[in-house]
Amino acid sequence: MTEIRAEMVANVWKVMVAEGTKVAEGDTLFILESMKMEIPVLVEDPGTVISLNVGEGDVVQEGDLLAVVQ
Repeated sequence: MTEIRAEMVANVWKVMVAEGTKVAEGDTLFILESMKMEIPVLVEDPGTVISLNVGEGDVVQEGDLLAVVQ
């Protein structure tokens, strides 16, 4: 099980997957926006998204849990 966490304070601009989505290494889960820059959040290990903990428009802090992939 892999926990995907925010690496910085940002806005969740776009959610690219839903719970139950199968993902491959390198797939984009979210696009975050910080300081007018778009930052993709990528999957490092293949699996299935079992939990989405944020939605579009949410503000996340560094270390916040974004999703869980198993």
